[in-house]
Amino acid sequence: MLHSDTTWGNLVDNDNGYVSAAIFSHPDIYQQELEQIFARMWLFVGHVSQIPKRGDYVRSRMGEEQVIVTRGRDDKVYVLLNSCAHRGNMVCRYDEGNALAFQCSFHGWTFGSDGRLINVSPGTEEEYLKDIRKEDWGLLSARVAVFQGTIWANWDKDAPDFVDYLGGAEDYLGAALSDAEGDPDGTELAGGIMRWRVGLNWKVPMPDLDMTHGWITHRSMRGLSPIQPEDGSNKSRFKDGYHVWWPEGHTTSMHLPDETKQTAAASVGSEFAGDPILTEYMRERAAKRKERLGRMASVRELPHVFPNIGAVGRIFRILHPQGPDAVEMWSYILIDKNAPKEVKEAIVIGRQRISGPNGLQQNDDMENWYIQTRYSKGFMNRWGLRQNNTLGMSTPSLHGPSTFGLSGMYHPHPTDENYRRFFERYAHVMQANTWNEMRVKSADSARVGVGVRV
Repeated sequence: MLHSDTTWGNLVDNDNGYVSAAIFSHPDIYQQELEQIFARMWLFVGHVSQIPKRGDYVRSRMGEEQVIVTRGRDDKVYVLLNSCAHRGNMVCRYDEGNALAFQCSFHGWTFGSDGRLINVSPGTEEEYLKDIRKEDWGLLSARVAVFQGTIWANWDKDAPDFVDYLGGAEDYLGAALSDAEGDPDGTELAGGIMRWRVGLNWKVPMPDLDMTHGWITHRSMRGLSPIQPEDGSNKSRFKDGYHVWWPEGHTTSMHLPDETKQTAAASVGSEFAGDPILTEYMRERAAKRKERLGRMASVRELPHVFPNIGAVGRIFRILHPQGPDAVEMWSYILIDKNAPKEVKEAIVIGRQRISGPNGLQQNDDMENWYIQTRYSKGFMNRWGLRQNNTLGMSTPSLHGPSTFGLSGMYHPHPTDENYRRFFERYAHVMQANTWNEMRVKSADSARVGVGVRV
């Protein structure tokens, strides 16, 4: 007789290439995710171009919780829980601004831009200080890492530092974030943050590297957009393509064509076809990157950093969970600071048109993701259906450092290896009690110069 089974061997079975639909809808599993994943992993919260001056702040999210990303009087970046240490009310009610202090509207407790408690309710300080120390009652402050302009935060004091957490994916993140001339801090946020709420589980789109759905999901785009969905009968779209994965759960895609046959036009990317201004700029940019980065110039998109980042080119799309069947999707468009104004404007418009909340491509995907989440709630779907991630299982991954001189494990397209490795890490993190249990051993590392994983 079929019954509910929440053991992890049943929920995620990588040996046989399936996951249970229960992980996309079960409320108990979701509550466990908030503790095991979102309270322990490094999470993207913003970009330094949002807070250039002392006192600048923006509101962001870490899982369900709202945080304040602010630049303090000391010019350091702080990430603070937007909850008063007194009774838990929010202390910042605006999405962005400039303030060197944040005051709770309930009792007036006031905190500095570094989170320190400055003042309590008028007339109460003498009594309070008999029993508490101000330095013990500041806003909860997360660990912060700034990586080439991007801001990351982590609540867990035992977590590895951010670069160690990336496990080799920092090479790809750095290549995507640097500008054409190689300035590691050469990007900025453009066009503001695109934000919208959708009725889907945060893991359904993760990691968004599926190369086999566009021929049917996005067929309505044919003739409407310079980005054309692939023809389902055309196997050439898989040629020289790989999913790249790391044991730490991060994934990305790479194309490594025969360099003797690669044309200048091919290096530009189909997403810019039809726009002469963008085409010329991106051709020049690709040539500079090729000269400077060699094979790493093939990195055209930001890596999908575990747990909740999906990338579309140089868009960071963050899936902020708001329950087992709801997310806030936040998309950040990153561009070269020194790009001409007309190029920046064209990139922003193009990205919004395709990947915005009402984008031609994004709408197609969201419909499928919503249905997948909605249908995972039924008893038979949840406990009787095994979702299939078996594509490419019999093909081994290639050790990137020894095969290509590049970090990561390379699995040729077409494949579901990205899903298998994401959910393998997901299940590991969900069961681990400490970071010592989660750390990847040197022998299993896919970082250049570390380990010899086979």
